[in-house]
Amino acid sequence: MKCLIGLGNPGKRYAFTRHNVGYMVIDRIVQELGLKYTETRFSSIASGKVSSGLEDAEPFQVLLVKPAVYMNRSGVAVAEILEDFPILIQDILVIHDDMDIPFGRIRFKRKGSSGGHRGVQSIIDLTGQSDFPRLKVGIGRPEPGMDPAEHVLGEFDEGDLLSEVVETAACAAIMCLTSGPDRAMNRYNRESIIEEIENK
Repeated sequence: MKCLIGLGNPGKRYAFTRHNVGYMVIDRIVQELGLKYTETRFSSIASGKVSSGLEDAEPFQVLLVKPAVYMNRSGVAVAEILEDFPILIQDILVIHDDMDIPFGRIRFKRKGSSGGHRGVQSIIDLTGQSDFPRLKVGIGRPEPGMDPAEHVLGEFDEGDLLSEVVETAACAAIMCLTSGPDRAMNRYNRESIIEEIENK
């Protein structure tokens, strides 16, 4: 069993903010697979099967998770998943926003520190582990003089490009599960989604 966890903040107030792009990616995958969420104590979870794409290989089960707790308590939801399902933390791909990556780019990371992201830090703190892969979705830096908290809790203003970014991130996450992180990193870490759209 594999697991995709998209980080964000629950509630309508935060639904379209930059900090919630992890939620957006999970929602896109759930929609494309035709699944529905069920509610647990700390998460909204959808479950389905994904084909590996390899000949004669059986589809495998994947959990799609949106923590129903605020970003800085994300580790509570991840700890619940690890307790309730036969999943190793290395089989969880965490999808989250990243200010150090420009909007229009995504980047895989195998493991390591939180880089200052409170959701990722909460997962590390509550599980005691940092060797889980991440898919970072760039939201860019705030304008000079702007509070970073205001930036991440502000809504995207990139219009139709946001949908393209979310769709690409969803495809990248599935590729990571089905084909492995190396192939996904080679395909997406150097790519600018905006440049690809403009070159079509």
